[in-house]
Parts: sequence; C-alpha cells; structure tokens
Amino acid sequence: MRQIPNPILVKDIMTKSLITVESSATVNEAAKMMESAKVGSVLVMEQNVPVGIMTDRDFAIKIAAHAYPIHTKVKQVMSSPLVHIRPDDEVWVAADLMYSRKIRRLPVLDEDELCGIVTATDFIRMFTVCNREDIRKMYYHALTKIFDDANEHEIASF
Repeated sequence: MRQIPNPILVKDIMTKSLITVESSATVNEAAKMMESAKVGSVLVMEQNVPVGIMTDRDFAIKIAAHAYPIHTKVKQVMSSPLVHIRPDDEVWVAADLMYSRKIRRLPVLDEDELCGIVTATDFIRMFTVCNREDIRKMYYHALTKIFDDANEHEIASF
C-alpha cells in the first residue's frame, strides 16, 4: 500500500479538473454541463472570479421543490457566498469545515484563483491508499472532534 504524505494537504487529494459556469447561465445550461461531465456540481463564476456553487442538491431542493422554470439564472439559485479552503491547508481542516457547514463539496482557492475542489469522493479515494497508521490517526482525529471533552485515555479505549 502506498504511503500518503504526512501531513496530508488539501492539494494532495483535491480534484483539479473543474467545471465552471457563468452566473448569467440558465439552470438548464448548468444541468446539461453537469450531466455531460458526469459531475454533481459546477462552480459559478463572474468575470473569472468564483462566486458560488451549483450542486445536484440545489437542483433537488431549490429548483424542483420550488418549481423554478428551466430558464432561471444560476445566480438566483446558487449557493453563495462560496465556502472555500486553501490548497496548503491540512485535509482535517477541510473535513471539519465540510462537516460543520454540512456541505459535500469544497472549492479550493489559491489566493483568489480557483485551483480545485475537495469532495467526499476525494476523501474516500484518500482512504483507499492509506496504511493502518494513517487510518488510526484519522480515526483519532475524528473521535476528538466528536467527543470534545474526552481525554486521550477515553478515546484510546474505543
């Protein structure tokens, strides 16, 4: 099994190929782009600056539930402001942010430039190349987040 870098940074696991759409595009155009690329989200841009994200969840909850017409502009239903992370942040920071904000996709910005996205799938892919020690560290980190008051001995007993 391949050893992953320690510490593991966002740039080590992020997906670099991105699908973007202008905020003035219609939700129908965005949906077609997502279907064609077989992705669950598109990043929304205004003058080459990322301003939001449009996800499959946005389609299910915002568009379908409220019966918006297909010519509705993406900027009307996108999730904004854009929650993001930096490429040199550790993956635990990304996981904590995704968990606390209840999001499954986290754009990665280097300065103000979009350079990737971290998804739940990226974390699963990371786990497939981890050795036992890496997994133990991840498990320990997760438990310390879940049980804020627990001491090291209590966590080790799990």
